[in-house]
Amino acid sequence: MILTRPVMDIENWSPDYPIKKESWRTVLALAYQSLGVVYGDLSTSPLYVYKSTFAEDIQHSESNEEIYGVLSFVFWTLTLIPLLKYVFIVLRADDNGEGGTFALYSLLCRHARISTLPNGQLADEDLYEYKKEGIASSSRGLGLRLRSTLEKHRVLQRILLTLALIGTCMVIGDGVLTPAISVFSAVSGLELVVSKHHHQYIEVPLACIILVFLFYLQHYGTHRIGFLFAPVVITWLFCISAIGVYNIFHWNPHVYKALSPYYMYKFLKKTQRGGWMSLGGILLCITGSEAMFADLGHFSQLSIKIAFSFVVYPSLILAYMGQAAYLSKHHIIENDYQIGFYVSVPEKLRLPVLAIAILAAVVGSQAIITGTFSIIKQCCALGCFPRVKIVHTSSKICGQIYIPEINWTLMLLCLAVTIGFRNAKHISNASGLAVITVMLVTTCLMSLVIVLCWNRSVVLALSFLFFFGSIEALYFSASLIKFLEGAWVPVALSFIFLIIMFIWHYGTMKKYEFDVQNKVSLNWLLSLGPNIGIVRVRGIGLIHTDLISGIPAIFSHFVTNLPAFHQVLVLFCIKYVPVPHVKPEERFLVGRIGPKEYRVYRCIARYGYHDVLLDDVEFEKDLVCSIVEFIRSEGPESSRSSNNTENEAKMAVIGTPSTHARGIKMWDDEDSTELKEVNSPEVPRKRVRFLVPESPQIDREARAELQELMEAREAGMAFILGHCYVKAKTGSSLIKRIVINFGYDFLRRNSREPSYASSFPRASTLEVGMIYHV
Repeated sequence: MILTRPVMDIENWSPDYPIKKESWRTVLALAYQSLGVVYGDLSTSPLYVYKSTFAEDIQHSESNEEIYGVLSFVFWTLTLIPLLKYVFIVLRADDNGEGGTFALYSLLCRHARISTLPNGQLADEDLYEYKKEGIASSSRGLGLRLRSTLEKHRVLQRILLTLALIGTCMVIGDGVLTPAISVFSAVSGLELVVSKHHHQYIEVPLACIILVFLFYLQHYGTHRIGFLFAPVVITWLFCISAIGVYNIFHWNPHVYKALSPYYMYKFLKKTQRGGWMSLGGILLCITGSEAMFADLGHFSQLSIKIAFSFVVYPSLILAYMGQAAYLSKHHIIENDYQIGFYVSVPEKLRLPVLAIAILAAVVGSQAIITGTFSIIKQCCALGCFPRVKIVHTSSKICGQIYIPEINWTLMLLCLAVTIGFRNAKHISNASGLAVITVMLVTTCLMSLVIVLCWNRSVVLALSFLFFFGSIEALYFSASLIKFLEGAWVPVALSFIFLIIMFIWHYGTMKKYEFDVQNKVSLNWLLSLGPNIGIVRVRGIGLIHTDLISGIPAIFSHFVTNLPAFHQVLVLFCIKYVPVPHVKPEERFLVGRIGPKEYRVYRCIARYGYHDVLLDDVEFEKDLVCSIVEFIRSEGPESSRSSNNTENEAKMAVIGTPSTHARGIKMWDDEDSTELKEVNSPEVPRKRVRFLVPESPQIDREARAELQELMEAREAGMAFILGHCYVKAKTGSSLIKRIVINFGYDFLRRNSREPSYASSFPRASTLEVGMIYHV
């Protein structure tokens, strides 16, 4: 997929410009922004944790064992999961600056050949991002055996992909539930300032209005929203920590003793099954932790660590301790509100704190929304999600994106959940299951990363898996027991998205396999000539294909029905490799197909899953320049080979024009009038001209080839695009026919067309239709 320059990207960001090392000023600015984008969800959890925990499973008593036990659980859960697991361990497993479930999967695909899409090349392993920071694949002991086992068994590879997709789908489900519970919990504070008969008619409509406003803001981009939201979160954190300190000193200065793990034991001993079930409420104190990792591409590792360790974590601990201190002296709550955040707020401050809480809840929903955008983009690039429109909203941080289709889908689902449940308890049950499932998937994938990517011992990986996995499994069981009380929602949402992803991935795989099995041999191309009526017309023919070798069946289909092709033929492939970015000097792989006189080339443009190509003019220029540079730098021996069928295997790495220190010169000719065209309302397109350098290093034959290429470019470029209809072949099973003929066909027709197809000018584009029987 090629992405065109979005309208919002007014600063003309390009991945071809190297990213400079961050200064401390930049790090602190990103840390400031991250408070508004990443930590809003974590920061608003005090609104509903105690209320959800004491909703029905346990009761607050005069002995205070329950409230002390809950505080101890909250403290150690916050310390072990967000601080120890994510900040100190998981954030280090970034995929060259990118985070999330699919970033871990991408790391594993890079260090072990477990990708289900078989378009990898040995040349990809020479990319800078593969070898960055000296990380090498495990090559000894149990790590080597584990890697070999994964590479041999397709079943294990599919299980690993399924695990990554489940984590991804749960993130999307969390993107629906977190905004609902954050806003609904904040608005529920109206119960203390509005009469009991009126608040229930205000809460749901107000929550829906706030949610619509939140999702409307998304198109402004993370950069602008971060600066807008950060002051709100900082004010909120200062507010809850100040109230917490006041409650501690005013009501119970000795509440710090409850931080001892001993109170967790006393809590479970007294409450037993009820205490175990209440863990689903305690779990909500770490909602938003996964966003730290998923939103890594929007900021940086250091900025996220600084913001959490020095601002968010201490503020949350003080807030929870303050609530516990207040409740330890107030055992009987006389209204229906029971135990909640607002009862611990001094009465004179409740109204302003309610206003800040509503604003903070809006901000709190931002983390998971931006994380959802990031992870959907990774899925699209790796062929696991239908194509969607991706808008880059920042010129400096390439991971900051906006996806309109996903944004409005999340909004509609979020409104449906809010209106359907009208109850924070059921929404919290649903949110807890989604959060803990994502964390369990991260723990499983992370244990494999420790062995395969970090080359650490299997004992260390198993220790990580069992330590954090056992904690999360305990919370998972407590959440799953409430399946019928709301926890079914993330399961249902995830199942729907999982079906969509599997159908799209399965159809993409079958389409690619058809291309591989039906590709045309080189001998077929060599046999084409004047004797069978083939005509070579002026210009450059650009044929898009997903194949990295061989001639696609779409070309033979085209030539069979229209026996003519251009004097210069380029088979170009847009290929995403499992790294976030590809350096400009490593962008293109260029080779020759057949003898030199046939003027047929293959060009593979490699992109990371977070790279973006600008407009079609730039891409044309880069593509032609890469071929020119290939011809210029090709040795005389290789260029004189007559009909060597190994030519295609010999591909050279060519950078973009900006990386060429010397060689072909070019300029944009905006006023060319050599070719007369029919008047059109369209804006005239730039023409790219080349100058062949007067260098003795270029032999006569190469110079003639360059001259012919330039003449063909002046004659114009035609873009031959395949329009494939995928159908299940005769004799296929009923399930396969349903998946391919209905499921994949429906998704293909309703997804965005490849952006290269829309960016190329329609006047010079030829679509060749072909039915793929898979």
